Amino acid sequence: MGKLVFKRPESLQKTPTHYCPGCSHGIIHRLVAEVIDELGVREKTIGIAPVGCAVFAYNYFNCDMQEAAHGRGPAVATGVKRVLPRATVFTYQGDGDLASIGLAEVIHAAMRGEKITVIFVNNAIYGMTGGQMAPTTLVNQKTTTTPTGRLEEYFGKPLKIAEMLSTVETPSYIARVSVFTPKEILRAKKAVKKAFETQEKGLGFSLVEFLAACPTNWNLPPVEALKWIEKNMVPYYPLGEFKVPEKF
Repeated sequence: MGKLVFKRPESLQKTPTHYCPGCSHGIIHRLVAEVIDELGVREKTIGIAPVGCAVFAYNYFNCDMQEAAHGRGPAVATGVKRVLPRATVFTYQGDGDLASIGLAEVIHAAMRGEKITVIFVNNAIYGMTGGQMAPTTLVNQKTTTTPTGRLEEYFGKPLKIAEMLSTVETPSYIARVSVFTPKEILRAKKAVKKAFETQEKGLGFSLVEFLAACPTNWNLPPVEALKWIEKNMVPYYPLGEFKVPEKF
C-alpha cells in the first residue's frame, strides 16, 4: 500500500470553489487550513470573513466563522478574542477590505496589540466589484477606474501595509509573502504558522500579507499572472519578515 502524502486539510470544507481560475485565494485558504490542523487548534478557531472575493470564506474553512461588515474584521476579531481569550481568532481580508475602508481598524488593532492573526491578501486591485483601483494598485497599473494607469501625481503611491504596521511599536509579527512559485508557497506557510504561533503564545498582534494573483481583473492568463507578481509587485512590495517577537 502506498504512503499517503497529500490530502485535504481537516480545516477545509469539501466545497466547490467560486474563485476564478488562477486566483490565489485557494492556495492561501489551504495554507491557513494546514497550519490550523498542524497546531491542533481547529476546535477552538474562529475565523472572520471579509467583504470582497473571499466573502464566502465561511463556506471553505471547517471551523467556526463570523461575517464582518466591510473592513471591520479586526474590530470583530477584537470583540471575539476579548470575550473568548482562549480562542484562536483570525481575519481573512483583501486589500480593498483592509487597506481602504478598514485601514483604521487594522492600525488600531495592531496598536493595541490585540492577540489576533490577520491574513491580508494583496492583489493590487478590487476583485469582486469590477477591477477598480485599490490602495495597493501599482503606479501605472491599469484598472477600470485608471484605464491609462495609476498616476502618482493624482493618486500618490500604493500603501505598503506591512512596512507601515511594522513602524507601530506594539505588533509582534509582521511578514509579507507570496505564492507565485512552490518555493514561495512553502515560505508563506512558515510565515502563517509563525503568525498563529505568535497568537497561541500570547505574544500579541500578527499579520501576514500575501502578494496574490487576480488573472481576471489583470486580464492575464493564470501563469502570466504569477510571473506578473514576481516582476512587478515584488520590487515594490519586498518579501520577508518585518517584525518578529523577541521571545518567539
